[in-house]
Amino acid sequence: MSQPLSLLSHARATLALGLPLIGSHLAQMALHVADTVMMGWYGVTELAAVVIAASSFFVVFILGSGFAQAVMPMVAAALAEGDEAQVRRDTRMGMWLSLGYGLAVYPLFWWSGSVLLALGQRPEVAALGQDFLRIAGLGMIPALLVMALKSYLAALNRTQVVLWVTIAALGVNIVLNWFLIFGNWGAPELGVQGAAIASLAVQVVTFVTLAVYAGWLPALRRFRLWQRFWRPDWPALRGVFRLGWPIGVTGLAESGLFQATALMMGWIGTVELAAHGIAMEVAALAFMVHLGLANAITVRSAHFAGAGNPRDLRRGARVGIALSFGFGVTMIMLFLTLPGPLVGLFLDEAKPGTAEITAFAITLLALAALFQMADAMQVIALGLLRGIKDTRVPMVIAAISYWLIGIPCSYAMAFPLGLGGVGLWLGLVIGLVCAASLLMLRFWQRAPR
Repeated sequence: MSQPLSLLSHARATLALGLPLIGSHLAQMALHVADTVMMGWYGVTELAAVVIAASSFFVVFILGSGFAQAVMPMVAAALAEGDEAQVRRDTRMGMWLSLGYGLAVYPLFWWSGSVLLALGQRPEVAALGQDFLRIAGLGMIPALLVMALKSYLAALNRTQVVLWVTIAALGVNIVLNWFLIFGNWGAPELGVQGAAIASLAVQVVTFVTLAVYAGWLPALRRFRLWQRFWRPDWPALRGVFRLGWPIGVTGLAESGLFQATALMMGWIGTVELAAHGIAMEVAALAFMVHLGLANAITVRSAHFAGAGNPRDLRRGARVGIALSFGFGVTMIMLFLTLPGPLVGLFLDEAKPGTAEITAFAITLLALAALFQMADAMQVIALGLLRGIKDTRVPMVIAAISYWLIGIPCSYAMAFPLGLGGVGLWLGLVIGLVCAASLLMLRFWQRAPR
C-alpha cells in the first residue's frame, strides 16, 4: 500500500479545492444582500415582500437541493473508481430529479399569495410577494440545475469556473436590478417584478454558461455529459434519490431552526429583530467559509472512499476539521474584540433607534461566538458523512437536534424563563452543539479503517 499523504499535502489540496468554493458561496450570499439593499432603496413594503418571498423560495430550494448536492460525492467516488460512465449517469439523474422537483413545486409559487396570507402577512405584502414568486419561481429549475452542475464540476476539481461564474452573476444581477426595479435609462419601472425578472435571468444565464462549459471544455468532453441526456437511467436515478432526499431534509431542518428563531424574535420586538438580522448576517458570512471547506472535504473524502484509501480519508478529515477550527477561533476573537465596527457596517448612526439596535446586536455577536465553533463542526461533519454516502442517520440527528432540542430550548429560555432574545440564541447554541457532537461521533464511528 502506498504511503499516506502528508498533513501539509492534505491542507494544500483542501484549500486549493475549497477556496474557490468559499468565494462562490460568498458571492452567492452577496446576490441576496444586493437584492435586499436595492429593494430597500425602492420602498419599505416592497422590501418586506421581497424578503418574505425570497426566504420562502429559499426554504423550498433547500428541500429540493439534496439531489444536486448528492451529485458531488457520487461523482467523486465514481471518478476514484475509474468509472467515467457512472460519473455521467449520476450527474444526469441528479439533474433529472432537480428538474422534476422544480416542476412539482411551481404551483406553490403561483398561489403563494394565499399561503403568505395564511402565515399572517399583510394583504399588500402577500400580493407583492406573489407577484415576485410567480416570476422568480420559474427560476427554481435553472437554480437547481446550476447546483447540480456546480457539484459535478467541484467533484472534478473545476472549482475556479464556479467562482468566476458566480461573481459574474452577481454583476449581472446588480445591473438588471438597476434597470428593471427603478426603470433607469428608459427601462420599464417594474419594482418587485423587476427584481424577480433579474433573478430569473441570472439563473438562466448561469445555467447556460455552466452547461456550455461542461460540454465544451476538452478535458471534460470524455464524460459526454449531454449525449442522449433525455434517456432515463433508473438505477442511477434511484441511487441519487436515496442519497439526495435526506440531504434536502437535513438542510430544511437547519434552515427551519434559524427561521423559527427569527419568527420568535419578531414576537419580542422590532429592535430585537433588527439586531438579530444584523448579527445573523455577520455569522452567515463566517459560515460561508466553513461551508466551502465542507464541500471540499466531501469531494476528498468521497474520492478516498471510492479509491479504498481509509488512511488518507481519516487523515484528510482531521486536516479539514483543523482548518475549519482555526478559522472558527479567528472569528470568535473578531466577534468578541470588534463587535461595534462589525455591526456599524449595517447601520446609519443618524437614524433613530440605532443605538438600541447596536447594543443588542453586540450582545448577540458574543453569543454568535459561542455557536460559531458548533456551527462549523456540524457542517464539516455533514460534509464528511456525505463523502462516505451516509445521509439518513445524519438527517435524523439534525431533525432531533434542531427541532426537538434547539427550538424548544430557544422558546423555553426566551419566554417562560424570561431571557428574551438572549434566550433564543442560547437555544441555537444548544441545538448546534448537540448536532455537532452527534454528527462528529457518527463520522468517526462510520469512517472506514
